[in-house]
Amino acid sequence: MDQTRLRGKRAMITGAGSGIGRAAAIRFAKEGARVAAIDINEGGVKETVSMMGGGEALALVADVTKEDQVEKAVKQAVAAFGGLDIVISNAGIAMVGKDDRVDRIPLEVWQRMLDVNLTGMFLTCKHGIRALLTTGGGAVVCTTSPTGLYGIAPEQAAYSASKAGIYALVRVMAAAYGKEKVRANGVMPGYIKTALTSWVSEEHERDFCEMVPIGRAGVPDDIASVMAFLASDDASYVTGAVYVADGGWTAI
Repeated sequence: MDQTRLRGKRAMITGAGSGIGRAAAIRFAKEGARVAAIDINEGGVKETVSMMGGGEALALVADVTKEDQVEKAVKQAVAAFGGLDIVISNAGIAMVGKDDRVDRIPLEVWQRMLDVNLTGMFLTCKHGIRALLTTGGGAVVCTTSPTGLYGIAPEQAAYSASKAGIYALVRVMAAAYGKEKVRANGVMPGYIKTALTSWVSEEHERDFCEMVPIGRAGVPDDIASVMAFLASDDASYVTGAVYVADGGWTAI
């Protein structure tokens, strides 16, 4: 790991109270970034900051579905760090057991999924990009899913649709902001062992791992590594890309 790659960078990360967001916050801090960790779970995000090893960090509480809260969190991060260089839009939910095929999804489940996973992504990017534009550009990284491109989750129609929207959002932002020195990319995790996938049985996980070329489930650090690359100057000519990190699952 290059522990200086993100030195001097100022980052905000949503969904930083657990899972991939927590791993990204810790990884960015190790690589020298100042990090505003944002989550709806105050206890979780404070715990993340306590795990970040003494780097300059900020724990902020915000519901990404509420524009005033997102805007406030971004302004707090800007005030603390003097600006932003990196926006990691990662917060998301899965409503396993409530999400379903289209003919069976309650409207409130569909709406909640889009509110968090897509509208929350839009609001984070909206206010995050405004901050990047005032400091001369930067990097945006959004978390999406293979379910947004492939019909591999037939009983998670709402989740899949929300993630497909993120894929499109990344590409249109790349086209819109490139000349203003803002890069927009995505990372597409496969099956990652987090609280979001805790419903998966050991038997199902074992069957899945036998099918995946790399032969194991992913862990949050696998995704944090990709995020760190995309956020860094090593990826200065990368925009509009969605990097697949799924152990080869969708390659076969």
